[in-house]
Amino acid sequence: MRLMKQTKVIALVGMPGSGKSTCVDHLVEKNFPKVYFGGVIVDETARRFGEVNEKNERQVREELRAQEGLGAVAARVLPKIDELLQAHETVIADGLYGWTEYKILQEHYGDSIVVIAIVAPRKDRYSRLVHRPIRPLTEEEVKSRDYAEIENSEKGGPIAYADYTIVNDGPVEDLLARLDGIIGELK
Repeated sequence: MRLMKQTKVIALVGMPGSGKSTCVDHLVEKNFPKVYFGGVIVDETARRFGEVNEKNERQVREELRAQEGLGAVAARVLPKIDELLQAHETVIADGLYGWTEYKILQEHYGDSIVVIAIVAPRKDRYSRLVHRPIRPLTEEEVKSRDYAEIENSEKGGPIAYADYTIVNDGPVEDLLARLDGIIGELK
């Protein structure tokens, strides 16, 4: 069991549609500040293309990592995390993508990082992503994104190596109760 005093960064990881955003929103409501890794991609996509969609996001994700390495997003958010840690004891890292990014955070924060994996059955994730109100995807886009994130972004590493895993296969209240239980253990 780790003490919250030592925990500086709580990274939530998982495949698209797993429930990460729901968990992050819940923690933000509890006054935890967050840094959104995907915001780097969304902002760059909007800057380059104007329109943010799966095709444009994928192009930016893959180009950024090809040009700056697989740890590009983590390298870009480290200063934001450090800035928040000047005013807050703990920061939520929303959407850590891959193994190289995890290693960058681990090297920078050591034992002060806790990784929580949110996992869900594929059929549930796909349904959530197809029906979500913001940036919904088709089933084919979801499948294509899953493959790209697993094959090109090292997505599986942090999920497999997580300190805690929550299976999100029931009501949202159960997901959030499990998350609150983990946060309670960290205090």
